[in-house]
Parts: sequence; C-alpha cells; structure tokens
Amino acid sequence: MSLHFTKMHGLGNDFVVIDAIRQAVNITPELSRNLAHRRFGIGCDQVLLVEPARLPDTDFHYRIFNADGSEVEQCGNGARCFARFVREQGLTAKDTILVGTATGVIRLRIEPDGQISVAMGVPRLEPADIPFDAQRQAACYDLSLDGDMVRIGAVSMGNPHALLRVDDIEHAPVTTLGPRIERDRRFPKRVNVGFMQIVDAGHLRLRVWERGVGETMACGTGACAAVVIGNLQGLLDQRVRVTLPGGDLVIQWPGEGAEVLMTGPATRVYDGVIEP
Repeated sequence: MSLHFTKMHGLGNDFVVIDAIRQAVNITPELSRNLAHRRFGIGCDQVLLVEPARLPDTDFHYRIFNADGSEVEQCGNGARCFARFVREQGLTAKDTILVGTATGVIRLRIEPDGQISVAMGVPRLEPADIPFDAQRQAACYDLSLDGDMVRIGAVSMGNPHALLRVDDIEHAPVTTLGPRIERDRRFPKRVNVGFMQIVDAGHLRLRVWERGVGETMACGTGACAAVVIGNLQGLLDQRVRVTLPGGDLVIQWPGEGAEVLMTGPATRVYDGVIEP
C-alpha cells in the first residue's frame, strides 16, 4: 500500500499530514510510531489525519497521533498546518474552516498575510475537566514529586497542561522535571508541561515537554495555556507574544468564559509517498 503524505511544521513542531479523504488509511499505533521514527520512518512529532466531517456544520474532522503512537485530543500548531494543507490540496476554498476534534469544534482562519488564526475554544479550568486531581479550582496548585514541591497552574486547551514559572528559560529543567510531572498520578491522562519565563506583561518565553513526544520546538496549545495561566495569576495582558524555540505566536484571551485565539505560521516542507 502506497501512502501519500505531506511533511509540514509550525515553528519547528513537525508533522506528517495524511489525507484520509481521497485515500484509504488505517492508522494504528504501530503505523504512527513507524511514520514518526526519525531514522526508520519519515520523522515527526505527530501524525495528523484529515478526515471527512463527522459533526454537523463542520468541514472536516481532525485526528492527532503522537510519536509514541498514542492518540491525543488537540494540537494547535498542527491545526494551523491542517488549515494550510486543506487549502493547498484543493479540499476547500474557504478562508474560515470549521473542524471537528475529539473534544469539540475549532475554527481555523487563513489571514490575508498567510498567517493562520485558530479559535482554540474556551479554556477548561475545573480540575475534573483537565483532568487533574484537586478539590477545587485555583490559579496555582502545589504538586509533590517524591518530596520535592513545585507550584503549577493547570488548564485544558482540549488537552491537559501544567505550567511552571521559571526565572531563566535557558536553564529550566525541562528534560528532567518535565517527564516527572507528565506522569504524575494527579494527572490521570498524563499532561503537557510548560516552563514559562515572563519577560513583561505582553511577552513570555516558553519551552514545552509534550506528553508522548518529549520537548518540542513549539506547542500551540501550550502557548495558549501559558497565557491563560499567566493572565489568571495577574501577570500578563490579554494579548501576548509567546516566544518558543521555533519562533513566535500571538495569543489573545479576553478572560474567563472567552475563547483563546492563536495566530502564527504554518509551513509545507515537501510531499512524498511511503510504503508503510
């Protein structure tokens, strides 16, 4: 079986994007791992699947598979690539595209300058909705890791995020503390872990340890989560530039009960065919 794909990235967070509308595709955890392998496959952080719409009044359905084969609920950088892919492949001529995901509908817009804006939905802050084991919603939580105490914020952007403030992003313990928090028992579905350095009220720097992937060059939902938590803690404005290792995103959040809007680039690298 020949599988046509497109390699794309959003600020270095890279994807294998597969059209499951015009070709038959059976994605399994093993196939996802093989495609994502950087030596024996194509190589990517995640495999993105473009499927026919499942929900009323939507244009497409969007599925995401991590490099370890696990299927996850949401990916912001991938959503921007999704929008560019369906336009460039002639699957739609719309500037605004409604896409169903495992956790609801997202709205993608291709801006006149080529940037992609994604309405990421309303952040979920109740612990049960994240999910996170806590008695009540709070802007900060204390997390005990084998006797070490760290203070985090927690939110779901369609997928779970824990956020920690650091003074120096370059020396943040992303690769050591990230996996410990990812698999902490208080996050029953594991968690993405963001390390954020606040430069000023309109600018933060961010590194993200992504569950099932490791540290990535960029994380769109992580950038949204960081702005939400920083805003709730009274540290950030409603419009924030988020600098990730791969580049910048602009995140806007008016406050509780409102959607988060993310704007940034999406890049096609090449098209290919692989025999899985």
